[in-house]
Amino acid sequence: MAEIKNYTLNFGPQHPAAHGVLRLVLELDGEVVQRADPHIGLLHRGTEKLAETRTYLQSVPYMDRLDYVSMMCNEHAYVMAIEKLLGVEVPLRAQYIRVMFDEITRILNHLLWIGAHGLDVGAMAVFLYAFREREDLMDCYEAVSGARMHAAYYRPGGVYRDLPEQMPRLRETKLRNDASIREYNRDREGSLLDFIEAFTNRFPGCVDEYETLLTDNRIWKQRLVGIGVVTPERAKALGFTGPMVRGSGLAWDLRKTQPYEVYDLMDFDIPVGRNGDCYDRYLVRIEEMRQSNRIVRQCVEWLRNHPGPVMSDNHKVSPPARVGMKTNMEDLIHHFKLFTEGFHVPAGECYAGIEHPKGEFGIYLVSDGANKPYRLKIRAPGYAHLQGLDEMSRGHMIADVVTIIGTQDIVFGEIDR
Repeated sequence: MAEIKNYTLNFGPQHPAAHGVLRLVLELDGEVVQRADPHIGLLHRGTEKLAETRTYLQSVPYMDRLDYVSMMCNEHAYVMAIEKLLGVEVPLRAQYIRVMFDEITRILNHLLWIGAHGLDVGAMAVFLYAFREREDLMDCYEAVSGARMHAAYYRPGGVYRDLPEQMPRLRETKLRNDASIREYNRDREGSLLDFIEAFTNRFPGCVDEYETLLTDNRIWKQRLVGIGVVTPERAKALGFTGPMVRGSGLAWDLRKTQPYEVYDLMDFDIPVGRNGDCYDRYLVRIEEMRQSNRIVRQCVEWLRNHPGPVMSDNHKVSPPARVGMKTNMEDLIHHFKLFTEGFHVPAGECYAGIEHPKGEFGIYLVSDGANKPYRLKIRAPGYAHLQGLDEMSRGHMIADVVTIIGTQDIVFGEIDR
């Protein structure tokens, strides 16, 4: 009789189920996973070390490139850490804008996740549906920052500029007729806030469409129900946060437990799962999109009725207005010093964490009083989630490993850093 032996298989490092370069070494008994060993570091860019050689302001764009699906949320934790050490007061309007864009970013993240996760386990159509809405939200990013993805919009002391009064519109092209251009520009006649409000009105119907495609779909449930079960105790022990811990039934959300900016003024609920499997985590993220939509609506209503500054008036930290810079010698000096030397942050250390779409994203910042960080450490949620992959995969089939990677919603920019 032939001797039974386990096989070792390289899964990756280019597997499309992972957003990035994950190499898994799988130990298999037939098609059943006995052990999964994640090998990381194939996308390492030394972000934490690079930040030590740049001024505080110059490192903001590096944050966008960590988890490149949740750009502004990464910036948020970084500028909050700087503001903590500086003791800078952020104007209320800027806080509302930040919260609004954090939630827009959460929806952006979950839309890419549901599309990619669907593709990973064989559902083709939902990807096209999700990207239809993603395009509208990418236009909001572009309207405020000029960039579709890497916005660098949050700044220490506030945000780069106020919301535009005019939404960019599509011009006539040879590829589109007048009727399609009119339809495309229908919600773009007013300001950015008008556009976002129109989006929030139709978005719940879009989420209903995703649920029609997936929630009661027999094949979807066969692929997700009972796969990658994590108990609440193990979720806590492994350092899971975000939908990964809430899918296991723990209502832990920094927006409620440790509110920052204006989250304590917002009315929203925290969805939690019961079984801790891939299907529950799917349902949690679906409901999170609905709750984020609620928060965005509240922010739009407040921002309409409360004009004001969006940047601190401390010109040691924030640049003066362009008109002032070109007409006033003192403002010119502030501008020159800020963009050449940067600002000096008092010596000390702090940690700032936010409820990122994937979990708790934190920045631990150490300053020695210079214009550059002495040390920067990033607490990336995906890094903690990846360590649970071995435990979640054991006893499952090879095909289920793809589902488990998808449900973890990992992006390697933040894991390898």
